[in-house]
Amino acid sequence: MREVIKLGLILLLITSVAAFVLGITNDITQGVINARLEAENIKSIEALLPEADEFIMVEGVEGDIIVEVYEGFANGNVVGYTIKTTPNGYNGTVEVLVGVTKAGEIVGVKIGQNTETPGLGTKIADAAYINQYIGKDITQEFVVTKDNPTEDQQIQAVTSATVSSNAVVSGVNSAGSLFNDKLKNR
Repeated sequence: MREVIKLGLILLLITSVAAFVLGITNDITQGVINARLEAENIKSIEALLPEADEFIMVEGVEGDIIVEVYEGFANGNVVGYTIKTTPNGYNGTVEVLVGVTKAGEIVGVKIGQNTETPGLGTKIADAAYINQYIGKDITQEFVVTKDNPTEDQQIQAVTSATVSSNAVVSGVNSAGSLFNDKLKNR
C-alpha cells in the first residue's frame, strides 16, 4: 500500500513540474505567437486590397460573425474594404477575409485559420473555389450549388465539402450585408 502511495506522489510531482514548465513556456511564447498572427493578418489584408497604401480599422461595425473591418485608402481616398468574418464550418469556425472595392466588386477572398477536414474541407482555400467570387457584386446574396453554376450568384461547392463551402458563402454574404448596410455610402 505504501508503495502505491509513493508511486502516486512521485507521479504527481513529475506531472506538476511538467505542467509548470509548459505553463511558463506558453507564457513566454504567447507574445511571439500573437505577433506572428497579427503580421499574417496584416499581410492578408494588404493582399486583398493591393491598391490601398493605408488601412484604418472601422470601429463599431462588428456583428454576429463580422470580426474586423478595415477601410483601405490610396492617396487619402477610400478604395475599398477588407472584412473578416468567422462563420461556422464543418469542424469549427472558418476565418474568411473578403476584399471589396468601394463600388462593391469582390477583388479577393482568403481563407484564414480553420479546422476543416484536411484534403476535403480545406479545399475551400484553393484558387479553383475562391476565384468563383472574384469580380462579382458583393451586394448580391450568394448560394451554394452542387452543380455547375447557371446564375451569377451561384457558387459551386467543393466536392464532399458542402458544409465548408456554405461557411464561406455565409461569410461572404455577411460581408455583403455589412457593405450594403454600413459601408456602401460611407
